[in-house]
Amino acid sequence: MAKPSKNNMTLNEYQQEADKTALYPNRGSNLHYPVLGLCGEAGEIAEKVKKLQRDRGNVIDDEWRNEMCKELGDVLWYISQVARELGLDLEQVGRMNIEKLRSRLQRQTLHGDGDNR
Repeated sequence: MAKPSKNNMTLNEYQQEADKTALYPNRGSNLHYPVLGLCGEAGEIAEKVKKLQRDRGNVIDDEWRNEMCKELGDVLWYISQVARELGLDLEQVGRMNIEKLRSRLQRQTLHGDGDNR
């Protein structure tokens, strides 16, 4: 895993900066655009992983890792915009997710169907 940079930012700071680059129709009332973009970017990650297996023998080098970092950044951008369209901040989303996972861990429901699915 990469070492933390001296230029760390919070998830909310990221969301504020990412929002400055959100140039799509009807921002603030267009959930469809970032959701569809998120699906597309997640598909790009899946495609790269498929080709990692097919073409590279599952060998992960620094160049491939760097390309994945860029793709993950695109996913994060769209997640940020989906949250923004819903009036949520990324830190709120992260906190709620960790609380849900901790609860499932304590109740031993991380495997299988869990809950709220």
